[in-house]
Amino acid sequence: MKHLIFCGMLLLLLSSCKEKLDPASFTNTKWELTSLPGLTLPTTAKATLNFADSLKISGKSFCNNYGGQGEIADNKITVKNVFGTKMFCQETDAAERAYLHALNQVNGAKITDNKLHLLNGDKTLLVFNKTN
Repeated sequence: MKHLIFCGMLLLLLSSCKEKLDPASFTNTKWELTSLPGLTLPTTAKATLNFADSLKISGKSFCNNYGGQGEIADNKITVKNVFGTKMFCQETDAAERAYLHALNQVNGAKITDNKLHLLNGDKTLLVFNKTN
């Protein structure tokens, strides 16, 4: 019985240490993509992610501009209603498609040392450096 109580208390302690997502830590920030695991980023263009008031997002997806809405609920962040321009840039097409696909898969995030890690579960999808 003592072991069960100890395990339960340990579980509560560890779950309370989980970092809470605070919308204020995202609002009015700008980020530049540094890593998209599994893909070498183009050297000729950059991808950016900007959070404005109410977690509205915008940025550059290497070739095109995009926008959408970030949402934080139940300590999870998601990106919804992503839209973008439709120019075709052959050199960055594969990276752009992979970037936008990953952005649409996001359900978590963590910010450490001016780096934003966008996640799907425990899997890192995108890593950004803060630019402002």
